[in-house]
Amino acid sequence: MKLVVIEGPGKRETIQKYLGNEYEVFASKGHVRDLPVHTLGIDMEHNFEPKYEIMPDKKDIIKSLKAKASKASGVLLATDPDREGEAISWHIATILGLKPEDKIRIEFNEISKNAINKALTQPRCINNDLVNAQQARRVLDRIVGYKLSPIISRKIQPKLSAGRVQSVALELVVDREREIQNFKPEESWAINAELSKQASSDIHFKAILNAYNNKKIKIQNAEQKDKVLSMLSGKDFVVSNIKKSVTHSHAPAPYITSTMQQDALNKMGLSLKRTTVAAQNLYEGVEVKGKGKIALITYIRTDSVRVSPEAQAKAKEYIINQYGANYYPEKPNVYVSKKSAQDAHEAIRPIYMDIRPEDVKYIAPDNYKLYKLIYERFLASQMKEASYNSVSLDILADKFTFHATGRTPLFDGYTIVYQDYKSKDDPKADDETTQTTLPELVENEKLICHGLKAEQKFSKPPARYTEASLVKAMEEKGIGRPATYAPTILVLTNRSYVEHDGKYLKPSDLGCQVTDTLKKYFPEIMDIKFTARMEDKLDEIAEGKEAWQTIIRDFYKDFEVSLNNANDGQRAVAEQTDIICDKCGSKMVIRVGKYGKFLACSNYPTCKNVKNFTTNENGEIVISEEETNEICDKCGSKMIRKVGKYGEFLACSNYPKCKNIKSIDKVVGICPKCKGNLVEKVSKKGSKFYGCSNYPKCDFVSWDKPTDQICPNCGGVLYQKETKTTLRLYCINEKCGYSKPMKKETEEDGTSEE
Repeated sequence: MKLVVIEGPGKRETIQKYLGNEYEVFASKGHVRDLPVHTLGIDMEHNFEPKYEIMPDKKDIIKSLKAKASKASGVLLATDPDREGEAISWHIATILGLKPEDKIRIEFNEISKNAINKALTQPRCINNDLVNAQQARRVLDRIVGYKLSPIISRKIQPKLSAGRVQSVALELVVDREREIQNFKPEESWAINAELSKQASSDIHFKAILNAYNNKKIKIQNAEQKDKVLSMLSGKDFVVSNIKKSVTHSHAPAPYITSTMQQDALNKMGLSLKRTTVAAQNLYEGVEVKGKGKIALITYIRTDSVRVSPEAQAKAKEYIINQYGANYYPEKPNVYVSKKSAQDAHEAIRPIYMDIRPEDVKYIAPDNYKLYKLIYERFLASQMKEASYNSVSLDILADKFTFHATGRTPLFDGYTIVYQDYKSKDDPKADDETTQTTLPELVENEKLICHGLKAEQKFSKPPARYTEASLVKAMEEKGIGRPATYAPTILVLTNRSYVEHDGKYLKPSDLGCQVTDTLKKYFPEIMDIKFTARMEDKLDEIAEGKEAWQTIIRDFYKDFEVSLNNANDGQRAVAEQTDIICDKCGSKMVIRVGKYGKFLACSNYPTCKNVKNFTTNENGEIVISEEETNEICDKCGSKMIRKVGKYGEFLACSNYPKCKNIKSIDKVVGICPKCKGNLVEKVSKKGSKFYGCSNYPKCDFVSWDKPTDQICPNCGGVLYQKETKTTLRLYCINEKCGYSKPMKKETEEDGTSEE
């Protein structure tokens, strides 16, 4: 029996089913060997040689892997088909004593029976160039992270991290925020005319003023607006030019990793994390009725829009059968990947055209939403373009020119299955000059003007990044690669460098400090073009054009100079205050900790007194701690009310000698189960929930907030259930079933909706 080693345990069952009893599938659960956790792990004096070791949590896996490999008739390494997967295969081969030059490596872009059987017939050697490209990335990121993190930790606050890609991504968010803060809106006025062919015509259309004396006009204030309206008063509106054409809209390319992540958020509201999990599930396999566990999509980390001829043939057959031959193009659509694309895999597409999204509606909601997106996008990419009858009108009113356009569908083509997403943040999304219907007109025809409307507008600052638009920016600027987009953004939020403000990303004060410090001392690391060029260098290693040690050596030569300049002995300077320490009489200073700013005694470490604080409207410091009458049950001192990560709590005033703390329960109602107090609590992830104060005797818990309203049917307590778009009250008594929708204020405009 041969042993086949894969990465993810989620796809083990699916692959085992296709391979049968002649093979045993073993999952390594990702990386098994890496640089050490607590040391640099790179020999800087000897050609940057990495010192790999088996990861502590993988020792049992390696022990089991060795045992199975020793009994197997052969070992095949089927890790993921990318550089990282190639490196994992190399590490496993090294651990098992296999020869990388032997044909022990197989790869497949999709987990289907045909793809796996084909891979078995085409084993190859481990690709050392791909391994070296991954080694270079790992060594480079380790050097940057381990050398930069201590410096910013010393200059800003302890336990900070920096990274080659994450720091540049953070810079994008910080720079955008400052661009917004420094933005000065410019006033302008748009003048629209409501026109028709005849006074009694049902077809009214809008034309927008865009020129005066054949030169583009810009109305910048109310005075200019009034002057233009006065000049237009009583003027005839005459059609001066008509341009009719048939326009075409070509189908979009199938998804790559970044475009999938963008559409998943924009169209379906799926965060990067949810999209990543759902994509992995669909790639590894989900339970499909009548088929067992099968994979539904191809490999999910790709920057290539290439599609295999076999997949194109399947799509052609499906399109002709479902929609008719006129929906398939004369020649198959071919898409060109960006120059920077590795093009190692196909685009992301469904494996089986006959498993439609509606056939698997019962799978997990996120999995279904993402599969529907991927399926429809791929199907559309193989279909004929949409066409439209388009009309463009120029209308003269004395020396003023108004413009109107109309577009009506001629052939729906690919739009029968897929509609492009238009972001409200896109300036072009505001264009109101295109309407679906225009009357039949001829040149020099006089029109009826039903009125002029002037609308004041102000230029808008660029929108903050969303997860989706940040991924798009990283891709366009060449920062990172498909496998790194989501992890990079997650690191920024986990490190509290970036916060979510609704769907938008906002840099924290800490994030701004980190960016400014890195820009000051390491301008080359924070140079977006430098980061993109480094990605190109890694590509050259993967193509066998460069030795990875040479790339690292060239980088480190300049980086070491910056490191020496940054090690100037300067430390973070604490902000002085006039507040006196109540324990030793020294002045308190403002320091920054993991959870934000706090007051600390300047006499540290002799005095370790600390206090939480807030600032009032005038910017004055208000200590958010107060002594209570409650006595510490461990030492008899008084307890102090404090505010921490999870809200208010009581702490012993005898700290640090006594470290006793107690939570403060905020009573919000009566427990419906035992009639005890229902209290507000905070989970470890920071989410609010409501539980009984008699826990563990009473295990009642609710994520929905109780209200002070009583059910009109049974007298039970009404709870409030809220989603992004809806709000309703419902009775906690399941037998009652009372429910009432409420008005909810929307995020965008502050209006209410039912």
